[in-house]
Amino acid sequence: MSSGRCRFHRAGPRPRPVGRLGRRGRAVGDSATLCHPVSTATGGSTADNLAIEASDLVRTYRTHTGVIRRRSLEVEAVRGISFNVRNGELFGLLGPNGAGKTTTIKMLVTLLLPTSGSARVMGYDVVRDTTEVRKRIGYVFGGERGLYDRISGFDNLRFFAELYGVEPAAQLPRIDALLDLVGLAGREKEKVEGYSRGMRQRLHIARGLLHDPPVLFLDEPSIGLDPVGARELRRTIANLVEAGKTILLTTHYMFEADQLCERIAVINGGKIVATGTGSDLKAVVANRTIVEIETYGVTDEAVDRLRADPDVIAVNTEDQDQSQILLVQSERGTEITQRLIQQLGDTRIGKISAREPTLEDAYVHLIASTGGEDGNGAARAAAVA
Repeated sequence: MSSGRCRFHRAGPRPRPVGRLGRRGRAVGDSATLCHPVSTATGGSTADNLAIEASDLVRTYRTHTGVIRRRSLEVEAVRGISFNVRNGELFGLLGPNGAGKTTTIKMLVTLLLPTSGSARVMGYDVVRDTTEVRKRIGYVFGGERGLYDRISGFDNLRFFAELYGVEPAAQLPRIDALLDLVGLAGREKEKVEGYSRGMRQRLHIARGLLHDPPVLFLDEPSIGLDPVGARELRRTIANLVEAGKTILLTTHYMFEADQLCERIAVINGGKIVATGTGSDLKAVVANRTIVEIETYGVTDEAVDRLRADPDVIAVNTEDQDQSQILLVQSERGTEITQRLIQQLGDTRIGKISAREPTLEDAYVHLIASTGGEDGNGAARAAAVA
């Protein structure tokens, strides 16, 4: 810190906002460079312009079971994960709860040591070069923690700028630019306790960018947000990519991943089971049609009859308030709709519709086919939780 105590209040008039960060990382209307261009990295050497490199990462936890006879068990949360993220890329990690997403991120941001394997961020090893890695990353997690409610958004950012060692002369221009970037300009004088959850998440992102890191880790940042807050957050993330940041994003929301991510890795059981663009992953189920059948009081026996049909590939169920949605995958599409209705017997049926597969359908297929949740819709529930 530049002084013995943190400065929460401005000295003199506030400088004019410097505007949104431009595509090459320069603040519009100002000569100060506030974001690293996507091609630069100081210090560590990177291979093939890679911002993140993970090679055979393993993380094992030791736990105990039993009351009278205590037994020690080892649980592999991450089992040999390898992937890389290019400079300036938005890369997504998808997977059900407990798949190893957060554990992977914690190893990459130096909060957990890998049991084996290696990883580098901007050319620096996450075990040997911990300090250098931390200088070049920002970490934002979903939830309410990490901010001071009883002071304003601006005072939060000023406080953390001091902690991050941002030069005093650079603090106000940096904060102004970030407030504009995350859509909080004009609301920064309000106390954080009055912020909506979406505003808090965007303030979290601004906090993670104060020291201008080239790489940002976003661990389920949209969890718990309402549709308006989630949309504003997606807009903020898109602005960050435009500004040249490299982003690793974990999320449960398939629409969010499909809209934002250039490439996606699906994790299940601590392993990566598929990697590619959203279109690549959807191609796994591209030859299928999804028939959605709204039912009331459908029985397990009726669902089993559908699954036994030779033209049905998979059936997933989704419970609504008073109904059940059956998602029937078939290469025959609507040709077998009448047969499906007959197999449901006396089940009361509402709407029936057909559609092309989405990323969510591809995700459910990948999880179910790699030893994940069974076909009763648990995988789908994880996808939209």
